Amino acid sequence: MTRIFAKGFADLEHEVAVESLPIAGAIPTWLEGALLRTAPAKFDLGRQTVNHWFDGLAMLHRFAFADGNVAYANRFIRSANYREQQRSGRLSRGEFASDPCHTLFGRVLSRFWAKPTDNCNVSINAFGQSLVALTETTLPVRFDPETLETLGHYDYGPRVGGQISIAHPHHDAARRCQFSYVVEFGRRSRYRLFRVADEDGTETVVADLPVDQPAYMHSFAMTERYLVLAEFPLVVSPLRLIFSGKPFIRNYRWDPQRGLRFQIVEKDSGRRIVTAVTEAVFAFHHVNAYEREDELVLDLVAYPDPAIIDHLYLSRLRTGEPFDAVGSLCRYVIPLGPTKSGVRKHQITTTAVELPRIDYGRTAGRAYRVVWGTGNHEPGNFLDSLVWIDVETGQCAVWAEPGCYPGEPVFVAAPGANDEGEGVLLSVVLDGQRDTSFLLVLDASRMAEIARAECPHVIPFGFHGNFFPTENGGRSLRNLHR
Repeated sequence: MTRIFAKGFADLEHEVAVESLPIAGAIPTWLEGALLRTAPAKFDLGRQTVNHWFDGLAMLHRFAFADGNVAYANRFIRSANYREQQRSGRLSRGEFASDPCHTLFGRVLSRFWAKPTDNCNVSINAFGQSLVALTETTLPVRFDPETLETLGHYDYGPRVGGQISIAHPHHDAARRCQFSYVVEFGRRSRYRLFRVADEDGTETVVADLPVDQPAYMHSFAMTERYLVLAEFPLVVSPLRLIFSGKPFIRNYRWDPQRGLRFQIVEKDSGRRIVTAVTEAVFAFHHVNAYEREDELVLDLVAYPDPAIIDHLYLSRLRTGEPFDAVGSLCRYVIPLGPTKSGVRKHQITTTAVELPRIDYGRTAGRAYRVVWGTGNHEPGNFLDSLVWIDVETGQCAVWAEPGCYPGEPVFVAAPGANDEGEGVLLSVVLDGQRDTSFLLVLDASRMAEIARAECPHVIPFGFHGNFFPTENGGRSLRNLHR
């Protein structure tokens, strides 16, 4: 029997702008600004259907809040990928798990030198004073946060370089910068950590870490003093990546004997202070990390292996097959000082969780108690709930509604909040029974519904976004960071 979550993987073709959405309940009047999201929205390209959820053409969604009202607009990112697909009816650039119908030589060129993908369907953030949509290449796309107009690429400087990057930079409020990294493939590949200044976008390389077989890493961790790369043993030979002719992710191989390697680097000096190894797992998303005396605590959503990638192919998702690949919230404690003890691990809760978010402005890189995420309330169903988890006790609370599939819960702190988690969660929810979507507003501490705003159409399932506050009647790029 086909499950109704398959409706979240249908194409959304049209673009709209609605000044005021119908609202049930009452939107807090202090909520002023915009929730901006990017998501794959077009999978059937005319002469080609992409293979994977991660490969759909990117669309921006904007929910703007003012005086208790919510406006909505959506628009495709006019990337080079999008424009070329409109002309040809198929992909022209290699994606995560889909390739153009080229010769081997054409595939090689399209991936690395001439035509890297700029299909930025993963997340939204700010580099310097530019708002950007991000994917896992070094071609972020700038856009106007009010009109959603595409403004061109955000160009990394020549010192940053690299071919692959991440869609989850970390903001350091004390240093007033974003931290991120790229992977540079070559005879001697390297991870290059760098920072981007909030004020003027100046880029500074923090560290160059040589690596023989780069790992696939979708995110990384940050504490007050350190940056942490978690090298999961899903690795690739650069030559294979270039010459195999296979889509990007199909070149990586699972090598559990390598284990999970943590590389810990000082933010200010770039010095690598620890390399620690523990048993193999795979993860897309880190939750948070912090220092505790002479050790580092790191939480992530772990899977026993990378089979989750295969569960996200459209051929499975669109038929509504039972979805049984769920992540678990795990804590790693890594020694920093002179000690004989190794990495310690424990599972925080048995509650399934993905797309985790925290009270970032208050707790990023510091000790914390609460994480929110999407959950798997009904076994075999897709992500069908929102969860609140106390990471110290494992206590959980859940929001769920029959036939509904919520997306990533974005936390927005209430003005003058004194406590962690004092504010609201914003989540785009597919109502599969009514064939529409709505924006859900929850009390973040009680997981109780405050309001919902009805959308004019089904919004395909996406990944990440951020809330951008309005201050003094105008746009602000302050506190935009996840």
